[in-house]
Amino acid sequence: MLVLGLETSCDETGVALYDSERGLLADALFSQIDLHRVYGGVVPELASRDHVKRMLPLIRQVLEEAGCTAAQIDAVAYTAGPGLVGALLVGASCAQAMAFAWGVPALGVHHMEGHLLAPMLEATPPAFPFVALLVSGGHTQLVRVDGIGLYQLLGESLDDAAGEAFDKTAKLMGLPYPGGPEIARMAEAGVAGRFVFPRPMTDRPGLDFSFSGLKTFTLNTWQQCQASGDDSEQTRSDVAHAFQQAVVDTLTIKCRRALKQTGLNSLVIAGGVSANKALRQSLEQMLGSINGRVFYARPAFCTDNGAMIAYAGCQRLLAGQHEDLSISVQARWPMEQLPAL
Repeated sequence: MLVLGLETSCDETGVALYDSERGLLADALFSQIDLHRVYGGVVPELASRDHVKRMLPLIRQVLEEAGCTAAQIDAVAYTAGPGLVGALLVGASCAQAMAFAWGVPALGVHHMEGHLLAPMLEATPPAFPFVALLVSGGHTQLVRVDGIGLYQLLGESLDDAAGEAFDKTAKLMGLPYPGGPEIARMAEAGVAGRFVFPRPMTDRPGLDFSFSGLKTFTLNTWQQCQASGDDSEQTRSDVAHAFQQAVVDTLTIKCRRALKQTGLNSLVIAGGVSANKALRQSLEQMLGSINGRVFYARPAFCTDNGAMIAYAGCQRLLAGQHEDLSISVQARWPMEQLPAL
């Protein structure tokens, strides 16, 4: 089955072609970072308009790179949520229109399930069951995964997610958008141990997260440095390092706790924050200490992309799932509501 995948949940337009027998044939992505940078964050209306502008050229590009024609496509998968409603509607309407014109089915895909399954596109994919750490945008979740659609939520963020904390902290420290990569870049030059930040909610049982207080702690520390005249780039790097290490340690502690609770020794990390080098290194060390293994997608597939949507959609289409021609998207959509295959 040859599936065209469309991703338009936020500020990246992703298109890909996935074949159930040959694997990923082609993918293309356009990031709107430059468009939104001047505003310091994503402007939903601008995001939607740019998706409209980029969608068809990217589809043509992917078809050409794969050496395929529209007549060969067996189905269209698109992100139906969660995400920005206006942006989601661009992908949904485009997918349904093409599916109707080509006489093939269309299927809405859960954005977070796409991230969760992205490591399946790699040469050595994880085997079920495993624990998944989903760290994408406004989501930080620990999930037990026994199969596609067989998800048990173990813990989640109660306020700011890890990705949000990275972006908001960067903005509070005067770093440009997008903030997460900027914090990580500055942290590499930071001196370990100069500042020590709390590891939120690690001193109590449970697998939930809370990063709002850590964000405030970082702001207060940076403001104190500024007030004392110690606001050099090195000091800012030291603060960034302390913040990043606190997030990484918190995520690692909770992941180890989740693996112990479930009795599993395989961990998948997915979503934009999973590209963070410090997080990957920490989780690899932790899994190595318990004879476990960590899996993640290549950096290009950690952020939003069409390949993960094409893959996830293909698995559900092969299982017989389909939908009518109605265009329906969801800004919020608990992953536990998805049917099992």
